[in-house]
Amino acid sequence: MGGVTSSVASKMAFFPPNPPSYGVVDEEEPPPPPGAAQGTNSTAAAEDARKVATRRVVMTGVRWSVGVEARRVRTRRGSEIIAMYVRHPGASLTVLFSHGNAADLGNMHRIFVELSARLHVNLMGYDYSGYGQSSGKPSEANTFADIEAAYKCLVEVYGTREEDIVLYGQSVGSGPTLHLAVRLDHIRAVVLHSPILSGLRVLYSVKKTYWFDIYKNIDKIPHVKCPVLVIHGTKDDVVDWSHGKRLWELCQQKYEPLWIEGGDHGNLETFPVYTRHLKRFLSAIKKLPAEKEAAAESGKSPAENKTLSDDIAISEVPSMISRRLEPSRKTAIHEQPMLGTEHVDKRRRSTGHREKARSSTDRKEKSRRSVDCFDRIDELEQTEKPRKSFDRIGEKIRSMGLCNVDCFKEPSHSTEPCRGH
Repeated sequence: MGGVTSSVASKMAFFPPNPPSYGVVDEEEPPPPPGAAQGTNSTAAAEDARKVATRRVVMTGVRWSVGVEARRVRTRRGSEIIAMYVRHPGASLTVLFSHGNAADLGNMHRIFVELSARLHVNLMGYDYSGYGQSSGKPSEANTFADIEAAYKCLVEVYGTREEDIVLYGQSVGSGPTLHLAVRLDHIRAVVLHSPILSGLRVLYSVKKTYWFDIYKNIDKIPHVKCPVLVIHGTKDDVVDWSHGKRLWELCQQKYEPLWIEGGDHGNLETFPVYTRHLKRFLSAIKKLPAEKEAAAESGKSPAENKTLSDDIAISEVPSMISRRLEPSRKTAIHEQPMLGTEHVDKRRRSTGHREKARSSTDRKEKSRRSVDCFDRIDELEQTEKPRKSFDRIGEKIRSMGLCNVDCFKEPSHSTEPCRGH
């Protein structure tokens, strides 16, 4: 029955651009070093077999940029996804970005390059199965395998440590982002951009989670141990602002959220306050490793070593946004906004629309452990079994009375948004 769930979800939630906005051409791989293919060590051979399979490609139809490269990456479910990596000189953090619906790497290419430059981070973006030039079909289970493969590529190919990775999920991308976040103990932080509570909750304000729902973020967010930043527009007509507010309320480690007044589902990057708030967040989380090391040396927990400034930066902060975030007139004039995603067909965007991996800070050797975990993941991510048969779906929906949407409306919140102008 998990296949039925996947099929229903695919029709409701995924709208890959057709045709894709870019192409790819395989690069010739350099020959292996002498003797590299002649190894007889069975342990080394087994290790190589577990590594993620990748090969370099060149993206066509997009503007060439320094420090950008792309790869085909094979997932545990057999798809070959396209991932692009933007390298920034001297960057200490790497963002793993899961984009929204009805977009692919061609649409996101310029945004990724600009975001890397403005935030001074490395950035990896990837296309879900069935999106862009990635093979396979879009499904919830495939997107989970896709982000796992992208993460393994960061660790194995680019040498990125788990504790240096920030997971970023936009709209439907909040689903795979939280899937990975709850499986990693030492991920640095999570950013949720116009996130969804769940696929069904985009359509109806249901009060409980049903087996046939997808991307059950509302049930996963309480288990995320790292700091979480939530960004949402107050005029989002695709995924209501209430989704972002509720997810923020359920976080273990809340960071001051960003509610952008007047922002909709596809233009938050164009507000200057968006980049400024992200910079503040990244600056705050960069201090966390030193805090953990100090705690280990003193034998105390990180919480016992927190300073007043730490408590202000990452803590149970008030739900309202401080007026100090409002840019001055001069700042608003001189700071150029980023390119937004409004150019993506609004009729097909986001689900949005209708819609851990043990590791330690011992760098490469123990980062490997968090990767090995994914090789043992099977179909446990399949959603719960129905009680009887597929026919029960109709009965459940009728018994819920989902046709009367008004009766499920949530009470309004008084959280004060931030003006991004």
